[in-house]
Amino acid sequence: MRIGDFAESVLTATTLDGKLRPPPDGIVVGENAARTEPPALARPADLAIQQGGRVRVPPSKAWADVAQRVRILHALANHELQAAELFAWAILAFGDAPADLRRGWLRILADEQRHCAMYVARLEAHGSRFGAFPVSGHFWSKAKDIATPLEFVCVMGLTFENANLDFGCDYVASAGTAGDEDSVKTLKAVHADEIHHVRFAWDWLARMRDPSLSMWDAYCAAVRPPHGPRRARGTSFDRASRAAAGFDEDFIARLEATSPEAPGGAARR
Repeated sequence: MRIGDFAESVLTATTLDGKLRPPPDGIVVGENAARTEPPALARPADLAIQQGGRVRVPPSKAWADVAQRVRILHALANHELQAAELFAWAILAFGDAPADLRRGWLRILADEQRHCAMYVARLEAHGSRFGAFPVSGHFWSKAKDIATPLEFVCVMGLTFENANLDFGCDYVASAGTAGDEDSVKTLKAVHADEIHHVRFAWDWLARMRDPSLSMWDAYCAAVRPPHGPRRARGTSFDRASRAAAGFDEDFIARLEATSPEAPGGAARR
């Protein structure tokens, strides 16, 4: 199977099994394929994306309330599903990107599929199911603003996944306080993978940037509002994970000094 055919199968699948079917062994990546217009996103009926701000996710501190915990896990599963779909979209939208970059996107796509399945398992352990609640398309709503492989690297890897380094720590702490040790194990496993994903994005920013720009300036030049540093961190700041992802001290210090912003533009508290 060629990488584009697999990516298309993820985007157009109408069952969760189809969305989470991992890449086959021996998939052919190819060199500098032509760009194509990705097909429209399909979803199972019970996971259809709700438009606007109709989906509300409880804060991590609500983990002790099992009813709210289930809603958080449901949202996390949807975040991972959106991420898998977006990497599939990038593989198709940027077929002329370097083969090593697309190969890396494929590896991360498979991680996102696995993460989604892990959260689905936690939902089922709580007697719920994926699709029991409405889901948002927050990540998907940003795809229309991404025009180049470098922009995708910076929006997906160095904004969304970068911020998840902080959010993941918050969820681990809340789940631990609530005594939900099985979820703690899942959250820690996802967080460890996120560090590798962010490292991958960092390395590709270094390769693709204008060498006259610092990494911080190159990142800021490659993202457009509402993306950028204020969305690339949470209220807490996981400095150690950024260092593990290879960030230089200038980038870490500048990001740590940035005030975090929630979707919608309000200050994150």
